[in-house]
Amino acid sequence: MNAAVRAVVRMGLYVGAKVYFIHEGYQGMVDGGDNIKEASWESVSSMLQVGGTVIGSARCKEFRTHEGRLKAANNLVQYGITNLCVIGGDGSLTGANLFREEWSGLLAELVEQGLIETDAIQKYSALHIVGMVGSIDNDFCGTDMTIGTDSALHRIIEVVDAIMTTAQSHQRTFVLEVMGRHCGYLALVSALACGADWVLIPEMPPEDGWEDKMCQKLSATRSRGTRLNIIIVAEGAIDRHGKPITSSIVKELVVKCLGFDTRVTILGHVQRGGTPSAFDRILASRMGVEAVLALLETTANTPACVVSLCGNQSVRLPLMECVQMTQEVQKAMDEKRFEEAVKLRGRSFENNLKTYKLLAHRKPESELNFNVAVLNVGAPAAGMNAAVRSAVRVGISEGHKMFAVSDGFEGFYKGQIKEIKWADVGGWTGQGGSLLGTKRDSPLSLSGQPSAALTRFHVLPLQAFESLLQLYEARTTYEELCIPMCMLPATISNNVPGTDLSIGADTALNAIVETCDRIKQSASGTKRRVFIIETMGGYCGYLASVGGLAAGADAAYIYEEPFDIRDLQANVEHLTEKMKTSIQRGLVLRNENCNENYTTDFIYQLYSEEGKGVFDSRKNVLGHMQQGGAPSPFDRNFGTKISAKAMQWVTKKLVETFRQGRVFANTEDSCCLLGMRRRALVFQPVVQLKDETDFVHRIPKEQWWLKLRPLMKILAKYKTSYDVSDSGQLEHVVRNRPKESDASVAM
Repeated sequence: MNAAVRAVVRMGLYVGAKVYFIHEGYQGMVDGGDNIKEASWESVSSMLQVGGTVIGSARCKEFRTHEGRLKAANNLVQYGITNLCVIGGDGSLTGANLFREEWSGLLAELVEQGLIETDAIQKYSALHIVGMVGSIDNDFCGTDMTIGTDSALHRIIEVVDAIMTTAQSHQRTFVLEVMGRHCGYLALVSALACGADWVLIPEMPPEDGWEDKMCQKLSATRSRGTRLNIIIVAEGAIDRHGKPITSSIVKELVVKCLGFDTRVTILGHVQRGGTPSAFDRILASRMGVEAVLALLETTANTPACVVSLCGNQSVRLPLMECVQMTQEVQKAMDEKRFEEAVKLRGRSFENNLKTYKLLAHRKPESELNFNVAVLNVGAPAAGMNAAVRSAVRVGISEGHKMFAVSDGFEGFYKGQIKEIKWADVGGWTGQGGSLLGTKRDSPLSLSGQPSAALTRFHVLPLQAFESLLQLYEARTTYEELCIPMCMLPATISNNVPGTDLSIGADTALNAIVETCDRIKQSASGTKRRVFIIETMGGYCGYLASVGGLAAGADAAYIYEEPFDIRDLQANVEHLTEKMKTSIQRGLVLRNENCNENYTTDFIYQLYSEEGKGVFDSRKNVLGHMQQGGAPSPFDRNFGTKISAKAMQWVTKKLVETFRQGRVFANTEDSCCLLGMRRRALVFQPVVQLKDETDFVHRIPKEQWWLKLRPLMKILAKYKTSYDVSDSGQLEHVVRNRPKESDASVAM
C-alpha cells in the first residue's frame, strides 16, 4: 500500500495538484482535524520497503451512517478536496461509491445547516473517485492481482519451504492453514507453488468421499518413497454441504486413517506483514500513477473506476461492475453453484485450478506413446525446475514417455538422456538453479550438425531462442528435425523476443530489491550517501530499470537509452540538490553493459568527486547472487503454468503431424516460442520473431518496460514527459471470455 501512496502523492505533485493524506481511513475522514494533512514530496521518502500502511487504516462504523458521511463531506470541503483515491477492498470501494453518489445531497444539507457557504455547492459540485484494490486475498473480480497478494504469497512460501525441511527429516505430514475466508486464491496458488499433495478451497469444495481419496493419495505418495506430505487448507474451506473443513479436522483424519505423524501450522497474520515484494511495489507504483491519470480525466458523468491489472497491462474498470461481480461469486457459492463461482473469479483463478488438477492427480495414462525430451539451455534461472516438473507430469498424463536431457545440447550430443518418471520430479518446484544442468552450447556449435539423438525425440527446450532458430533452419538438410519443438523463455535478463516476461526474472528482481533495501539501510544514521549498484542483464536493461522502480532509485543507466557525460552531470547535480534539501540516501543502478566507457568504477569516481562536501559514494556489484536462490512464487507459478500449456501444445502438434507411422512437422507453426504478450499467452513461430530481434546484443528490438522508465524518473523528482498513450481506457468487466484468450498469466 505504501508504494501506491507514494506514487499517488508524487504523481499528484508532478501534475500540479495539492495532495492530502487522510490518516486512519474513513475514520480519519469523519473525525477530520489532524487526520487530514497536506503531503509533501519528502513525506513519502523511504516508504517503499515498509509493509502495512504508514498513513494508517481503520474500520469505521460511523462512515456507514448518513451522519458519518455528512461529517466526512464537511471535512473534505474545508480542505477543498474533490478527488479521492481509495486503496482498499470491496467494502471500502463500495462505501466510496455511495459517498460519491450522495455528494451533492450532502453538500445541500451542509448549506442548510450553515456549515458551508452556498457557493461551495457550485465550487465543489462533484466528487471524483478512483479505487485501487489492496487485499491479500486477491478476492476482487476484474483484476488479476491485487496489491499485497504477491507479498502474502512470499510469506506463505517462505514458511512452506522451511517446514518442508523439518517434515522431510521426521517423515511428517503438515497441514497448513492460510488466509482466505471467502476466497481460496492464496491456498490454491501456494499449493501450486510448493507442489502440495492436497488443497481445500471454498470455491471448489471436494466431492463427497474426499476423505478416502485424500488418504489414498497421501499413502500412494509415501509408497513412492516421498518422506513428507503437505496439505494446504484455506480458512474458509467447506465441503459440498457447506460444512467447514478446518485444519484440525484434516489432521485428525490423517492420523486416524493412516497413522502418519501429523502437525498443523496456522499462518495467521504473518501473511499480512513483512516487506513488500518487488512485484507488489511495481504493481502499486503503476496503479498509483494510473489512478492519478484516471482522476485527471474523470468528469461528473464518468462512473467511479477501479484501476486494475489484466495480464501485464493496466486497465480501468467501472468500480460497481467489479463489486457486483465479486458479490455474485459469494452468492454462487452460497447457492452451491461452485463451477460458476470459479468462472466468476476470473481467468487467472480458473487457470490456476486447472493447472493444479492437471499436476496433482495422476490420471490413467492414455496410449499416445510418443517420446518427448525436456532440456535446459543457457544460463540457469530460478523457476526452471518448476517448469520441468510441470512438463514431465503433464506429458506422462497425456501418455508420452518423458526423457530428461542433462547439460543442454551438449548432453544431447553425448547421449546423456534418461527416462524421467512422475515421482522423479517430486519436490522440484522450490529448487533454484537447474537440476537437469544447463550449458550455453548451441546444437550446431557442437559438431556442425544436429545431434543424432534429436531424431528420436520431440523437444521442449527452455531458454533457447537462437538454438531453436538453428534447428528450424536445419530442417531443410535434416529431415529428422521435422518434429514439434516449443521453447519457454527462462532467463533472469528478461531479454527473449516474443514475451513480456521470462521465468527467473521475478526472482532476480526480488534479489536486487532486497539487497538495495539492505544497502540503503546500512547508511541510516550516517552522513548523506549515494550507492552505485551494478546489475546483471547483458545488454538488456530490464533488471536495472524495473529494479530501480521497485527500490526507489534516483537513476538507472541502461544500454537501450544512450547517455553521455552531460546526462551524468545532470544526475549528479539533481542528487546534490535533493541531498541538500531532503533525502539522506541516494541509489543509482547501472546495467553491466550499458556503456563500455562509463563503467561502474567511472560513475562511482564521478559521483564521489562531484558530490564532495554534500555526500559520499559507495559502489556494489551484485553479481551472481541475482541468479541464485529459491524461485519466487511468481516464477514457480509462471513456469508451472506455461510449461503445462506448452506440453499440451506439443501433444496437439504430435497428433496433428503423425502420419504413416511417423511424425513429420515442417511448418513454421510447429517450432514455436510460448510467450506472454500483454494480456495473453501466445505461441509464436520462432522464424517470425527473427525480425524482432537484435542478435548482436541479444535483445528484442522493442521492449514494453521502457515505458516504465519515465515513471521511475517522475517518482525520483525529475522533470520529464510521461507517455499516457498506454494508460488504461475505461472498459467493462468481461465474463467467460473465449477459449483462445483464456491465458492470463499474472498469477
